[in-house]
Amino acid sequence: MKTLGLIGGISAESTTVYYQQLTRLVRERLGGLHSCELILWSVDFAPMAELQAREDWEAAGVILADAAAKLEAAGAEAIIICSNTVHLNAPHIRAAVSIPLIHIADATAQALRARGVTRPLLLATRFTMEKAFYRDRLAELGVTALTPDKADRDRLHAIIYDELCQGVIRPESKAEVLGIIARGQAAGADGLIFGCTEIGLLLDPADMPLPTVDTALAHAEAAVEFALGRGRSLERVRRKWIPVSPPDAL
Repeated sequence: MKTLGLIGGISAESTTVYYQQLTRLVRERLGGLHSCELILWSVDFAPMAELQAREDWEAAGVILADAAAKLEAAGAEAIIICSNTVHLNAPHIRAAVSIPLIHIADATAQALRARGVTRPLLLATRFTMEKAFYRDRLAELGVTALTPDKADRDRLHAIIYDELCQGVIRPESKAEVLGIIARGQAAGADGLIFGCTEIGLLLDPADMPLPTVDTALAHAEAAVEFALGRGRSLERVRRKWIPVSPPDAL
């Protein structure tokens, strides 16, 4: 089994989900008392969130690259960022290590295509919904992500940072997000992306009106496949799926 290096703490709430799911998946595949071999570097999210709010991605990238380098030095054989938004800093991390970075958008696209979804509604932080780094990567793999309108994006962003990342689960916020989903379905979405690793704390994919991918779970699945040396690598999958003319991102 290969050792996984997790950059966590962004947020701590969803990082616990990663640990639980990685352990569960390895136990299911190997049986008995088996669990995932991993190293976790948990960053302090408060200063990271401040850098994100200021959109100082360069400073954030320095912190994350340092964390990745420390994980590699400790024996990690692949890096997993326990966050969607922080994949904006994937180039910083790739430049800091010689081991693979298992990208959450690749795992998400693979899971969406397995469900026959090509036009999912992306539910995430404002950064992930509005910046190109995530939607463009999905588009390269044949998935055109739709996003809510600005008012809904702003509200969802607030729910994530002010509530979910702090362990606050409110029924009223769940109802609001279900309303956002209903509007996305009416606009033509054929699936859903829980594109923030905390959204699965608020909503259950099994209860959704459309095929749904919880990115934290899809990412954990891909990480375990790598760790156990099973299945096709996501890099090979990416090369197979990249179309000659990627669909236009909305």
